[in-house]
Amino acid sequence: MSRLVLKFGGTSVGDVDRIRNVAAKVKAVADAGNEVAVVVSAMAGTTDQLVGLVRDIDPRGDLREYDVVVSAGEQISVGLLAIALQSLGCRARSWLGWQLPVRCDSAHGAARILGIDADAVVTAMANGDIAVVPGFQGVSPDGRVTTLGRGGSDTSAVALAAAVGADRCDIYTDVDGVYTCDPRIVTRARKLDRITYEEMLEMASQGAKVLQTRSVVMALKHRVPIQVLSSFADVPGTLVVDEEDIVEDETISGIAYAPGEAKITLVRVADRPGVAASIFGPLANAGVNVDMIVQNVSEDGKSTDVTFTVGRDDVARALKVIEGVRDEIEYERVQADPDVVKISVIGVGMRSHAGVAHTMFRALAEKGINIQTITTSEIKISVLIAEDYKELALRTLHTAYGLDA
Repeated sequence: MSRLVLKFGGTSVGDVDRIRNVAAKVKAVADAGNEVAVVVSAMAGTTDQLVGLVRDIDPRGDLREYDVVVSAGEQISVGLLAIALQSLGCRARSWLGWQLPVRCDSAHGAARILGIDADAVVTAMANGDIAVVPGFQGVSPDGRVTTLGRGGSDTSAVALAAAVGADRCDIYTDVDGVYTCDPRIVTRARKLDRITYEEMLEMASQGAKVLQTRSVVMALKHRVPIQVLSSFADVPGTLVVDEEDIVEDETISGIAYAPGEAKITLVRVADRPGVAASIFGPLANAGVNVDMIVQNVSEDGKSTDVTFTVGRDDVARALKVIEGVRDEIEYERVQADPDVVKISVIGVGMRSHAGVAHTMFRALAEKGINIQTITTSEIKISVLIAEDYKELALRTLHTAYGLDA
């Protein structure tokens, strides 16, 4: 017997028939002798509808009241799923985030979980009851409803799994696992049986949409094994586990891409102490998230070119900020290119295998793909290329690293 937390996203509970399908899956897991808690998202489209209602009334409305409205979708989901489970003969009941409670900070609209008082859920599970808990919502220190931001239900599920001491957190989605690359682009991509927390975190942060980044961070922190499964097909999924739980590390486990990037270059910036702070401090204050950064010093040592990437939706805001501090930075001109994409190769095997970067650079060069920017970490190499070459680059690298099925 295992203690399991099962999480179902919005598409999994998108209508009454799908809720009944989820109830049948949960019942099967419980009938196998497992202690079960379930975390569910709002029905597909519901949160967007609720957000739209708030914006129609006042786009700048009180975020505390915003959270009251947009958290309502999960309340509907947990109640309907509890009823569906009861109709199948299961003992089930729902809780809301404030009833446990799921304790969060006061950052309304993007709250972070501080802890979960899970005694009631543990007792229910031990008694054979199925606990149905909403994702995405919690309660602030002053007793107000909070929401966790987009993708927060994954984080809720992992946090609950940690709080109840679950053996595993099973996350059911509309895909059947984690693939070596996006199978919609690379048809020879293959599903991974296992992947490490670190690799999954890099893939999530570099554009893979299977799991939300914050949920992987929490799983890594609390060492909660995650299994990614399909809600619509009874096939094995992918386990996200510690590195020591994988018999032999692949050199490269996956290739991810991040669309929606834009490159900004400041040409001939005065090369002096503090210039980087003069650039990136105002951007941070304006809420512009900067990713890749490259600096090149000129031959005379008096000027430098600074290149960085931001989200494509943030280009206009970033340029406005940069123009506002032009006299302080003393750059000659600014260039923006929104037609770029970041490609990342990821694998813990990089730590013990040489030549990974050379393979990437050679494979892209052979296809005539120019690399504009390069960044690395211990288990990741990322390059910025023209977006027109995205699909060719992904397929080329997938083959170059021997990942083709």
